[in-house]
Amino acid sequence: MTFDEARALFPVLERFAYLNAGTLGPLSRPTLAAMEERLRFDQEQGRGGHGWFVSVLELRARVREQIAALIGSSPAQVALTSSTTDGCNVVMSGLELGPDDEVVTTDSEHPGLLLPLHVSGARVRVAEVAARLTTDALQAILSCITPRTKLLALSHVLWTTGQVMPVHELRRESGLPVLVDGAQSVGAIPVDVRELDYYTVSCQKWLCGPEPLGALYVRDPEQLGVGIPSSFAQKSLEPDGTFVPAEGAARFDSGWLATPSLAGLEAALAGAPEWRFDRAAEMAEVCRGALRERFEFVAEGGESTLVSFVPAGDPAAEAARLYNAGVIVRDLPRTGWLRASCGWWTSGEDIERLVAALGS
Repeated sequence: MTFDEARALFPVLERFAYLNAGTLGPLSRPTLAAMEERLRFDQEQGRGGHGWFVSVLELRARVREQIAALIGSSPAQVALTSSTTDGCNVVMSGLELGPDDEVVTTDSEHPGLLLPLHVSGARVRVAEVAARLTTDALQAILSCITPRTKLLALSHVLWTTGQVMPVHELRRESGLPVLVDGAQSVGAIPVDVRELDYYTVSCQKWLCGPEPLGALYVRDPEQLGVGIPSSFAQKSLEPDGTFVPAEGAARFDSGWLATPSLAGLEAALAGAPEWRFDRAAEMAEVCRGALRERFEFVAEGGESTLVSFVPAGDPAAEAARLYNAGVIVRDLPRTGWLRASCGWWTSGEDIERLVAALGS
């Protein structure tokens, strides 16, 4: 599949320079068709018969296998969730930390990670990485570790600056479990989770799937408690609620996930081209080059597919004005920044439209 053929699959690109997959990715025609087909199938089959339930379980198994293959794990280590936030809550509730325990995070995390950390009961120590070179982030985080530290919890790609955090190096050098928020990494850059402990996936961002869908990688499912059980968490259940957990990470599955959304995600995962990572990185660099002379970047470039910069005017007003000009970007609350997300579907013309709209 050529770039032009792949790009033509996204209806939104006929109208907009779509530069906001960091919030929600565009949906392709095959994805939309799969959702519509599954919705019709569900209604025709009556939603509730034995054959229909079997088809649902088969669909969940196929999606689980696709995600596992994408991140370098086995299907038995992947739970299906509704979001990265859901995955973070699953991990933090299962660890059962207390006030004598500490978790180290960074000063650039999304609420989807920070809020579960805050309610976990543990003390949260914050490493300053946003004001540093990315190469200094490793030592900044390691320096916050104490004998009470039980977990490192941070994003692989910071949602504000686009900096790539050294999550694998942190795991090796600290020897501590690491919970990684993968909302801005999976589908945008190559990811291999195997030496990490917990890794969350957002399926509606860079994977271009429908919302709300996510996944959670758990390296050793039997070592994490089931703190938020759903009907998928057990393989046997007693009248008093005592249960035997399901095999593998399936014990952490969220509750019911809409089958049309799962079918759409299956199509989106199958349709992503092999060259997607190289193309996305290339277009992010084109975007940085086009903006470099006129705008201040938030972080040094060349690391991820997110390009954050300081606009001339109010970011929220600028984002609204750009939308009216046919360009979709994200303003980052309380930062004074705009963020452009460059995907494998991004074209040079999209970048030109962004630059022209910023200058108008």
